[in-house]
Amino acid sequence: MERFRRAGAFVRTAASSVLLVAVEVFAVPWRRVAVCAVLLGAGCALKPQLESVSPGEVGVRVNHLTGGTSVVREGPTLLVPFVHSLRRYALRDQVYRPQRSAKAGGEAPFQSVEGLSLGVEVTVRYALDPDRIAAIARRLPQDVGRDLIEPVVDGVLYRSLSGYTVREIFTSKRVELQKKVEDELRAALAPDGVIVRALFLGNVDLPHEYRRGLEGMLAEELQTEKVRFTLELKEKAVEEARLDAEARKVARGKAAEAAALEEVIAAKGKADAMRHVLPFKRKEIEQRRLEAEARKVARTKDAEGEAEARKIESAAEADARRKLADADAYRLEVTGKADSDKLARDSQLIAQNPLLIQKAMADKLSDKVQVIVAPEGSMLGETLLGARRK
Repeated sequence: MERFRRAGAFVRTAASSVLLVAVEVFAVPWRRVAVCAVLLGAGCALKPQLESVSPGEVGVRVNHLTGGTSVVREGPTLLVPFVHSLRRYALRDQVYRPQRSAKAGGEAPFQSVEGLSLGVEVTVRYALDPDRIAAIARRLPQDVGRDLIEPVVDGVLYRSLSGYTVREIFTSKRVELQKKVEDELRAALAPDGVIVRALFLGNVDLPHEYRRGLEGMLAEELQTEKVRFTLELKEKAVEEARLDAEARKVARGKAAEAAALEEVIAAKGKADAMRHVLPFKRKEIEQRRLEAEARKVARTKDAEGEAEARKIESAAEADARRKLADADAYRLEVTGKADSDKLARDSQLIAQNPLLIQKAMADKLSDKVQVIVAPEGSMLGETLLGARRK
């Protein structure tokens, strides 16, 4: 306690001495001018009046007396010592990567909806809007990445990731999550003149036990997906076969329709041809009918002529036969009369000479039988003619 009292007394004594020296110095006018000159020279030595803005940067000059700001483009600019200060902001694209939450065992890992710690490698590419620097220069911090980008990005990431499960972050909802975070960051940083070019979610770091279980579950899901895809492929193959069959059926139907259409066209062509041919056919039929009638008339005339000729021939033949019959009758009559006369004469001769019968028989049988004519009173004659007599 005593030491603190002594120190306080020493400080008060030193301050009183400095104050007395200052009053003594500033009491004379030329001393005040000399002190101001020394201070101005020290200021110029410690902080030069000319500073330059490099390409790809934009400067904001702040007036500490009035609080005003002005935008300084590339090149040198004049600064008044202890009045102006220059802040430089890069216009090129910059990258922010939160390192503390990249690993599940890091300083500030993310939390999923289950409460499980996980690390995600996040890359945010951003740039300052050069057209809005003059309007937002007063509220921009000196270190934009540390004082503006880092808290906003971390806040959006922690809030967004806490609404998803580890499985969704790790597999199915990664693209959706990336798009959602990117849109939120654009909306949150746009009022501060920060343009978010893109956001990328990289490797997701999980606890070893959970990763091993998740990998096993994913393997099973992949196997299930493989079976499902195999079934879908088989269904598509069956569908393809069915469609091929339907296509062949349709092709056959189209072919049949084409064939039927060809037949219809051919039939129409034949009908058209027949429509032109029928008159010729009718004329031909009429011609044939007329020719047949002419042949019929000719045959009738020929038959009538032949009948008339046959009638005449028959009449002539009948007349000739009648004449022949008359001639035969006359001949027979004359021959009969001659035969009668001859028989009469023969009868008379036989009556007169009975041996003429034997002579006639002998003449007829002379070429086969040797005939001996013997008188009736001889022995041979009696032998040959005895039986008839008896």
